[in-house]
Order: sequence, then C-alpha cells, then structure tokens
Amino acid sequence: LADVGLVGFPSVGKSTILSVISNATPKIAAYHFTTLSPNLGVVRVYDDTFVMADLPGLIEGASNGVGLGIEFLKHAMRTRIIAHVVDMGSSEGRNPSEDYRVIREEIEKYSEILKNKKEVVIASKMDLEDGSKNLEEFKKNYPNVEVIPISAFNMEGIDEMIERLMEILKETPKEELYPQESFKVYKYEDNVPYKIKKDGNIWVVS
Repeated sequence: LADVGLVGFPSVGKSTILSVISNATPKIAAYHFTTLSPNLGVVRVYDDTFVMADLPGLIEGASNGVGLGIEFLKHAMRTRIIAHVVDMGSSEGRNPSEDYRVIREEIEKYSEILKNKKEVVIASKMDLEDGSKNLEEFKKNYPNVEVIPISAFNMEGIDEMIERLMEILKETPKEELYPQESFKVYKYEDNVPYKIKKDGNIWVVS
C-alpha cells in the first residue's frame, strides 16, 4: 500500500501532515473519522521519493473491530514502517502518553508482524501551549521511543521529519508482508455433492 503508514487516534493531524508534504488532498475537518479509506501521497526527498498513507483513525478496541478497527489495522499491515502520530498539544484534552499506550496495545493485540514493524512517533501540534510540557513527559514515559516533534501549522520540523523517514526506509529491508501459506484444493470429478435451491427469498444449500 505505502512505504510509510500514518497511524493514531482520529483528529491527531495525520491528514494535515500528508497534505503539507505531498500532492495529496485528503479531507480535513474538525470531526472524527473524516478519513474512512487510506489517502496516498508521494513525498519527495531531494532526488528520492517515498509513498505515505494517511490511514483511518484507530481507537481503543480496534483489534476487536471497534470503529472498523480490524479493517484499519489491515491497512497498517500493508506499509513498510509506521509513523505513529500523537497529538502532543492535547488539542482535544487527551493525554498524549495515554493515547500512545492505547494504540500500541491495539497494534500488539492484532498482529506480531505489525507489533514488530519499525515505528517512529510524530509529535504533532507542537505549536499549541501544552506541546513542550507534554513532549517532556512523553519522553520520560517512553525513553526508548524515537520522537520527531513537528508543527504542520507553522511548518516546523517538517523537513527533518521527511528526511528521517527516508533514512529509516533505507535502513529497513523490504520483506514479505504476509508469510506464504499453502492450500489444499479439492476438486469433484463427478457430480457436485450439494444442491442449491431458492425457497422464497432464501437460498438453501444442502
């Protein structure tokens, strides 16, 4: 699907990030779940490019299907690396460290492959008043997580972000997204061993 997948809660700034660094024009609005299917954009880094996907927002319970979560997590599986966007400015009053914990838990519950994908945290909305304080707390809570602070509003940290994403992609080997599976196929040489008939508005297979 893409080289980089933007994941995170709804309204953390994923679509805005994609719109300012690529030619994509995702829908941006002040309500949740404006993105219902992935938006793709090509990002140019000097003489190179990579494809970024703005993925629909995840919420608690996504690994059990809440908010179409299974479908959205499947999209994340089809990307090479994860850029986890966290609203560090707490624009909706949520705790950024808690948001990160919730989404990481959903990722880990869903798939071992997704859990082990290379991930970097994009600390968005750093122009907001609580950005610096929340970032400091986040780094204390997650000292081993790589964090790139940005403000799409002020265009701060954007160049550093795309250059770092390009570096990570070059360090990340291309691999099969899904392990190969083998199947047994049974074919009936004589008559088909079942019958189908319609009973009113119901199809009956016997």
